[in-house]
Amino acid sequence: MANDYIIITDSGSDITPEMAAEWGVRVVPLSYTMDDGDPRPGDQVDLKEFYAALRNKAKATTSAANLEDFTKYFTEAAKEGLDVLYLGFSSGLSSTASTGRLACSEMAEEYPDLKFLPVDTLCASLGQAMIVYIANQMKNEGKTIEEVRDWVEENKLHLCHHFTVDDLFFLKRGGRVSAATAVVGSMLAIKPLLHVDNEGHLISIGKARGRKGALDGLIKAMEDSVVSPETQTMFICHGDCEDEANALADTLREKFNPVDVKVGCIGPVIGAHSGPGTIAVFFLGTER
Repeated sequence: MANDYIIITDSGSDITPEMAAEWGVRVVPLSYTMDDGDPRPGDQVDLKEFYAALRNKAKATTSAANLEDFTKYFTEAAKEGLDVLYLGFSSGLSSTASTGRLACSEMAEEYPDLKFLPVDTLCASLGQAMIVYIANQMKNEGKTIEEVRDWVEENKLHLCHHFTVDDLFFLKRGGRVSAATAVVGSMLAIKPLLHVDNEGHLISIGKARGRKGALDGLIKAMEDSVVSPETQTMFICHGDCEDEANALADTLREKFNPVDVKVGCIGPVIGAHSGPGTIAVFFLGTER
């Protein structure tokens, strides 16, 4: 049967339990740790409390999923007689995808009659979720697991991630910008414009003066590279700044007339490093 498989991803995708249930996909949780030192599953978090803690300069650290986590989810699928397509968090940001690939290899030996196909999406947050969303639509249209896998491999570098952060402190703490850049940028209200490159790394591509300038920069990035926007479901994620994200979604609808714009909050795996006030847009374009 063409549809006798399941799509599994990880919580680097910021796919909520509600989204996972609606799409019929499964999400392996990554963990995070706050100052108290107790690891917490990334899919069980009060995001309002999480971002309030970050604003008070609490420190959050994150951990990749381990082999046991993947084996558990893959084994559940195998016992249901389902092949597995694993769409993983960017290897440029985490070792999660490589662990998922190892789990696929081990599971294939244990269940030789089933397929376990891993893909390093080189995507993150709702960019990764957008890949999962499209893949699941293709699955529902009757595409085989190999057809969906091949589409993702061929198109993942067209999945554009453009974002800005409100506070350089978090990028500085994560080693993404220097302390001097963070101090000067904060004094001058300089907001960085960043994207995820072809290796899946976070890269600075410009800067803007003030928040409005940064959000205008995101729109400009879309205008420069978006392809057939009227056929796309676009995604926006935010670090506890929902009103701004919804306003940006309205702008996208007005300018690009997409099929839909889905808005979601950034979870702790990404949010620990990007901080409150982060806004990102995800769409298919000519290139990243």
